[in-house]
Amino acid sequence: MTSPSLWFDSAHREMDSALVHLPAERRLSMLALACLVFFTTCGGAFALEPLIGAVGPGWAVVFIVVTPLVWSLPTSLMVAELATMMPEEGGYYVWVREAFGPFWAVQQACWTMATAVVWLAMFPVLFVTYLAFLIPTIGVSADPAHPVMGPLIRWLIALLVIVTGTAVNLRGAREVGGSAKINAGIVLGAFALLLIVWLKRFGAPATAIEIVRHDLASDHKSVLLLGLSFIVFNYSNWDSVSTYAGEVDQPQRNYPRAIGIALGCAVLCYLLPVLAGITVTTRPEIWSADAGWPVIAQLVGGSWLGGVIAAAGMVSMWGLFTAQLLYVSRLPYVMACDGWLPKVFARVSPGAAVPKLAIVVFSTIGALFAALSFGSLAVISCLLYSAALTLEFLSLIVQRIRRPHATRAFRIPGGWLGMAYVCVTPFAFCALVLFAMLRDWRAFPGQLLVVGAVVVGGVALYVLRHAAGAQKGTVAGD
Repeated sequence: MTSPSLWFDSAHREMDSALVHLPAERRLSMLALACLVFFTTCGGAFALEPLIGAVGPGWAVVFIVVTPLVWSLPTSLMVAELATMMPEEGGYYVWVREAFGPFWAVQQACWTMATAVVWLAMFPVLFVTYLAFLIPTIGVSADPAHPVMGPLIRWLIALLVIVTGTAVNLRGAREVGGSAKINAGIVLGAFALLLIVWLKRFGAPATAIEIVRHDLASDHKSVLLLGLSFIVFNYSNWDSVSTYAGEVDQPQRNYPRAIGIALGCAVLCYLLPVLAGITVTTRPEIWSADAGWPVIAQLVGGSWLGGVIAAAGMVSMWGLFTAQLLYVSRLPYVMACDGWLPKVFARVSPGAAVPKLAIVVFSTIGALFAALSFGSLAVISCLLYSAALTLEFLSLIVQRIRRPHATRAFRIPGGWLGMAYVCVTPFAFCALVLFAMLRDWRAFPGQLLVVGAVVVGGVALYVLRHAAGAQKGTVAGD
């Protein structure tokens, strides 16, 4: 029987050539990559509002400040080293496969694909929320006399977001990167305008610090798992930008730069607007997915500013959806090349090298999940993503031990002390997520059932495809 790695060596080189050898004009530039990283990991302060509503302004600001140090920065450093060491299509799937073999690579891919499906569903849902500020008649409680019609209209609008985002992805990574540059300018400009108006009208940044201090001193009861889920959702996905490394121009040079730019923008995009927003209101019903930044902006500068932020929120959600779809659609490609999925997923369009079938499949599944609530989706994504990320950090450790002198355009500074910081803090954060899950599991039985189904499904995929490959005398799918 041919081993999975040997089959990959021969088949992947043939199937992957269209993606790895794209001409320069079809590849992603550093600026386009930075904008894609921004929309894969942040997209502005949108979707952060439920965090403040769940844990209060004090702990929300603590989470915003601390999480980059214990989660985002270590993750981005890990991604920068492994992506420049192995700049291959498939990204973290390849890292885990090379470190731990095909079983764990398949599990990691299944967990991250399930997480991506959840995120693909979140953004169209949030798009409708921001649109409802401009068109109140489509709001959740707009027409209680027709309980079915309202949700159907909102789902159809979400479906339109999915269809248009899918259309751009079907054209290629370069087009997605080009749209990300435009979207980033709109989103960053809108929040800059919010801050300018706030400083002009209120001019009291010290008030925000006092609100944070007072809230931390109070006996605030929060939902730990829900709060962690929101902040992990908003500060995650740095590893996901690695899956299309074969379509990036000079990935060894551009990945570290793009990740650094996006990380700085993410921290500022979260912290500064939240400090401004809590000075005008700390009411949980406003800091929520149903009201959020448009209402807060209206309190800051009037209805015109609320409309500007709502429009920027719609742009952000569309940009986030297209960026998520770009990275997740590359995973079925490399899994098909390895034999874990049918070969039809390994087919790409000529010229643009787009895995069209994977894009359509993920968009369809995301459309089905768009009927769930934002909080429910956040818990599912938090648990699965934490497990998948743990495997990636372990892969970093394994590669440092096995291949200490391998060529790396970027290496985490500080030797093993730097490695300890990069790896230990995310492990501790994941342990906190596990603790929160064990403590609050009764509040989220349905979400935990979905997580369990994904885990079982990943094991079943490996066992069934491996058994099928054994019967044929080769890898599954050969």
